[in-house]
Amino acid sequence: MSQTLVELRQVSKFYRDGIGIKQVVRDCTLDIERGKLTVVIGPSGCGKSTLTRLIAGFERPTSGTLMSEGRPITGPHKDRLVLFQESALFPWMTTEQNVLYGPAARGEATPQAMQLAGSLIDRVGLTAFRRKYPTQLSGGMQRRAELARALVNNPKLMILDEPFRGLDAMTKSLMQEYFSGLFQEMQATVLFVTTDIDEAIFLADRLIIMTNAPTRVRKVINVDIPHPRKLADIVENDSANDVKIRALSILHEEAMRSFGGSAKASADFVQAYAARIGRTDSMTPGNPAP
Repeated sequence: MSQTLVELRQVSKFYRDGIGIKQVVRDCTLDIERGKLTVVIGPSGCGKSTLTRLIAGFERPTSGTLMSEGRPITGPHKDRLVLFQESALFPWMTTEQNVLYGPAARGEATPQAMQLAGSLIDRVGLTAFRRKYPTQLSGGMQRRAELARALVNNPKLMILDEPFRGLDAMTKSLMQEYFSGLFQEMQATVLFVTTDIDEAIFLADRLIIMTNAPTRVRKVINVDIPHPRKLADIVENDSANDVKIRALSILHEEAMRSFGGSAKASADFVQAYAARIGRTDSMTPGNPAP
């Protein structure tokens, strides 16, 4: 069996508006490997979310090919499930009903599916909240419920588009560690989209750095840090910091482009990140990182 689950070859996506044609993705080539947590990072607005919609099958590319297990991606499929930035739980359904929604919608709410849903609810720590409604759950609990709702469908690929973006800092850190552990336990294949470099390095097996819009792959970095990982350990990990410096160097160049040539704005952007690891001097323009 091939190690590649999903492959993109020279994929481009254009949109027409009242002014003309806007190119969002350009000649993007990318492999998503089985059993890996692949993290995509790039400037805000570069086209990452468009890329996830193409892989999910919600949209069709203008040109190029997208393949899943050697077959063209022509539309959405339960093998490729997406968790978006905003909660998508149905407010009139309990946690248990939300988790079972996929099998129920397909007419597959069998005793086995119900047993699996119950097991997943327990696994994500929501046993006491299985009959609660989304408004009765915290933000972190809602994210965990959505993870269970995706996993009950046994997807071959989970696509997460900045799923922890709206959470407070403490909840976000807890969810990052929880998700990392769950990923290892389930041995899933994941495509995770973020703009947070620390989150990216903590989670990633493979880090895909995208260019400014129209986006394409700029660099692929393997993050060879053993699992399980803890956020506190990553902060002082030399390998993690080396990856961070390399990634920030590239993101700095792309930030310069996304700010439309505003050198001060882009420098402020990368200095804020670099200062967090005490490597400010190496990231200033004119002193490129190794």
